[in-house]
Amino acid sequence: MLKTIFIIIIILHGLIHLLGFVKAYGYADVSALTREISKPMGIIWLMAAVLFIITAILFAFKNDTWVYFGIVSVIVSQAMIWMYWQDAKFGTIVNVLMLIVVFFGFFHLNFKSKYKEEVTAALAQSSNIPSDILTEEDIKHLPPLIQKYIQYTHSVGKPKIHNFKVTMSGKIRSYEAQDWMPLTSEQYNFIPATTRLFFLDATKKLLPVSGLHSFKGGAASMDIRLLSMFKMLYMEGKEMDISETVTFFNDLCCMAPGALIDERIRWKISEGNKVSATFTSNGITIAAWLHFNQKGELINFESEDRYAVNIDGKNTQLSWRTPLQDYKEIGGYRLASYAETIYTYDNGDFTYATFNIEDVKTNVTR
Repeated sequence: MLKTIFIIIIILHGLIHLLGFVKAYGYADVSALTREISKPMGIIWLMAAVLFIITAILFAFKNDTWVYFGIVSVIVSQAMIWMYWQDAKFGTIVNVLMLIVVFFGFFHLNFKSKYKEEVTAALAQSSNIPSDILTEEDIKHLPPLIQKYIQYTHSVGKPKIHNFKVTMSGKIRSYEAQDWMPLTSEQYNFIPATTRLFFLDATKKLLPVSGLHSFKGGAASMDIRLLSMFKMLYMEGKEMDISETVTFFNDLCCMAPGALIDERIRWKISEGNKVSATFTSNGITIAAWLHFNQKGELINFESEDRYAVNIDGKNTQLSWRTPLQDYKEIGGYRLASYAETIYTYDNGDFTYATFNIEDVKTNVTR
């Protein structure tokens, strides 16, 4: 809501600058501006208007360059306001507001730059991995349920996956008593390297919250910050490493089914419409059950190896599952478009996040 209001304010503020251009070129009588405005100055008023509108568009589409356009907009605008102070002084209020938001925008860019640097490095390392076509021969050794799932998702006949990028929206909370925080997220998974880089933008009581999950070489960390400045939560350690290994395997199952030919996966038991597996990487082995429906859709993923953070800050190993539904075409594959993440405590289930999977791109280069 606040973002929408901010966008509207920027656009209106930009349009007001058009009055200087209109007066300079005599398109209309602008009584609010009592001083004469030369045509060159009129062009600068127009420039300020355009800059503000570009800033609003970039901000709306979450393009990080909005910050740079925003600061230039304010500089140009305030210069005009100083020159025509008597008529335009109240525009300073909006410019100050703009500066405050830009200030926090720079902190967000700085925080997110760590994520982008890690993504860039991981992309460079995976750039030379060949992508052969996934064939029926490649999956014939897998349990029938897994073969059916891979076929159902239209993974056969497409290049084997060595990395993928996912964008999602949804909501999240830490504890049941907390309000939901709306979120958007972006993540990259690099399969041979067992790397998962996840960046989240959420809103808590109208204030922006950002989070970076980094999982590389078997080591995981989670850094959650208010206004991209103040650390709300930071975690790392053995429990985090195990939990992220579970999450990494879950990502393969849910968003890159063709990658289930990975040799680090050991398929164990098939019972009815479910199959168990272990996934081993960097000395960590985790186990999970995959549940399917009659169509061949993966409808649930369960593991006993993930940890939850309690209110007291301690980690507790709990049953964790991700129900999946609403399969549709995403990035050329038939995938679940909605998922929940649930911990099971002694007193019942706790859903702490829901995700709408909006896009999945495989074998990306940027």
